[in-house]
Amino acid sequence: MRRTIQRGLAAFRWLAWCWMAAVLMLARGNLVAPWTAGLLVAIAGVVTLWLTWQLVRAPERLVAPRTVGLEVAIGVVLQLADGFVYASPHVFTTEQPLGVAWPIAGVLAAGVALGPGVGATTGLLLGAARALSSTLNVVPAAEPWVGPLTPEQGLSLVTTTVLYVLAGGIAGYATRLLASTEQRLLRAERSLAALEAREDVARRLHDGVLQTLAIVERSAEDPELARLARDQERELRRYLLDPAPDPTGGSGSGPGTSPGLGAALRAAADRAERWHGPRTDVLVPDDLPVLPSEVVDALAQAAGEALTNVGKHARASRVVVYAEPQEGEVFVSVRDDGVGYDPAAVSEGLGLTRSVRGRLTGIGGRVEVAAAPGRGVEVRLWAPVDAR
Repeated sequence: MRRTIQRGLAAFRWLAWCWMAAVLMLARGNLVAPWTAGLLVAIAGVVTLWLTWQLVRAPERLVAPRTVGLEVAIGVVLQLADGFVYASPHVFTTEQPLGVAWPIAGVLAAGVALGPGVGATTGLLLGAARALSSTLNVVPAAEPWVGPLTPEQGLSLVTTTVLYVLAGGIAGYATRLLASTEQRLLRAERSLAALEAREDVARRLHDGVLQTLAIVERSAEDPELARLARDQERELRRYLLDPAPDPTGGSGSGPGTSPGLGAALRAAADRAERWHGPRTDVLVPDDLPVLPSEVVDALAQAAGEALTNVGKHARASRVVVYAEPQEGEVFVSVRDDGVGYDPAAVSEGLGLTRSVRGRLTGIGGRVEVAAAPGRGVEVRLWAPVDAR
C-alpha cells in the first residue's frame, strides 16, 4: 500500500519539478540571481532523481526520517530563496514562486512516512519559510510607516500555510487509515485461509476417523472399548465444531456467536450422552445474537433436562439439539427419534414443569412440546435476546 503511495509521490515530484523548471525559464527576465535559482532547481532535480532511484532500489529508505528531512530541507531552501532570486517586489503578483508546487511533495512525504502530526508540522514550517521570504522581499518597496505587508497579503500567506498544514496532516491520516484497513484485510484473509484449512480437515476427519469410531462403538463387544470410542468421537466432534473455545465460555464459532450458548448446549449434551447413552448432535449457527448469561443458563439447563428425559424414557438412538436466531428471540429445539407418547394421555412430569417451563418462564420465554406415539418428542424453547 505504501509503495503505491510512494509511486504517486514520485510522479508528483517529477511533474512539479518539470513545471518548476518551466516557470524558471519563463521568468528568467525577472531574476536578480539566475545562477542561484538555476542551481537550486538543479539540486531539486537531483533529489527527485535520487528519490526515484530509491523507490526502485530500496523503497524502505523513503520513509526514513533522514530521507524525508533532506527533501523537506530542499523545499524550505526553495521557499526562503524565492525572495532573494527575484527582483523586488515579487510576491503577490502573477508570477509563480521559485519552488512552485515541488516543496509540497516534502510535506506529503512527511505525513505519509511519519504520521499526521509530523506532516502538519512540516506544512507549518514550509508556510513559515514562505512567509519569511515574502516579507523580506516586500520590505525594500514598502513605506516605513505602512509596514512590510498589507492585510490582504498577510491573509494570503496565512491561507497558504493552512493549506500546507492540511496537506501534511491529511496525507498522514489517510496513510494510517489505509494501513489499518490493509492490516484488517490481511487478518481477514489469514482467518479465512485458516477456516478453509480447518473445514478441509474437518471433512477428512468426518469421512474417516469419526465414521470409524462410530463403527467401533456400535460393533464393540467390550463395553469399555465402546465407551472409549464414544468419548473419543465426542471429543473430536467438539474440536471440529468448537476448535478455539472462548476463555469467557463462548462457543468460538464466530464473531457474532452468543458467548457461552454453543459451549453450554454441548456440555449439556455431553453429560446426557455420558449418563444416558443416546447419541446427541448439537447444531449451533454462527449468527446468534449476544445473549445475557441468565438466558444462556436457562436455555442450557432446560435443554439438559429435556435430554435427561430422553435418556430416561424415550429409548431413542439419536437426539438433535438445534439453535437458531429469530426476531428478538433465540430458538432451541431438542428432538429425539424415540418411542414418543400421547400428550393427551400422559401428564407432564415434575422435571418438564419446573426445570424446563419454570426456567424459561422466569426469563420471559416459552416452551412447547410436540409428541406422538412412535414419532419421538420435540421440546421447543424460545428465549428473548434480553432477559426480562
